[in-house]
Amino acid sequence: MTQSFFSTFILLILVTDPFGNVPLFAAALKDTPLERRNRIVIRECAIAFVLLLVFMFFGKHFLEALHLSPIALRIGGAVILLMIAIRMIFPHPDGVLGKSDGGEPFIVPLAIPALAGPSALATVLLLSATSFTETMVHVAALAAVGVVWLAVFLSAEKLQQKLGPQVMTAFERLMGLILTAMSVEMLLGGIREFVRTL
Repeated sequence: MTQSFFSTFILLILVTDPFGNVPLFAAALKDTPLERRNRIVIRECAIAFVLLLVFMFFGKHFLEALHLSPIALRIGGAVILLMIAIRMIFPHPDGVLGKSDGGEPFIVPLAIPALAGPSALATVLLLSATSFTETMVHVAALAAVGVVWLAVFLSAEKLQQKLGPQVMTAFERLMGLILTAMSVEMLLGGIREFVRTL
């Protein structure tokens, strides 16, 4: 159970990439009054958490409604993860998630797609469990990830100033490398499951 919690926690941290999103949060909140920033961070993290939680519980029904197999979702999610990971390792001028418009952020781009993006939604859909215990482990892991989001983004500006852009870039590339390995493992697992069904 502890191993399942830890692996789910690490996977969700890598997929949502809070440390890699620090520059995005700092840039998005740059023109926002200081007294509003903490409220916005808490609101955006809460929106992302609720959305991921809903997908975790109703993911199986979502798949059935669209007539998608878990194997197809696993392979598709792995491909998305791999694309995100490659963009983390080889930075794009627009960033991992592309450009964002100015003004006070609401849902987009911080809650979606920065935290609850396609890769994160695909990942939590894969975490849909049959047993109550396993589901609670995944919910606890997601809650722990939410706490990490708050801790990181509430101190985003200070963190960026103390560590510097080079350290933040190096950390994001390291996370991208780990996420690459995990996405390839997911892809191979999906292919193995598909081959068994032939």
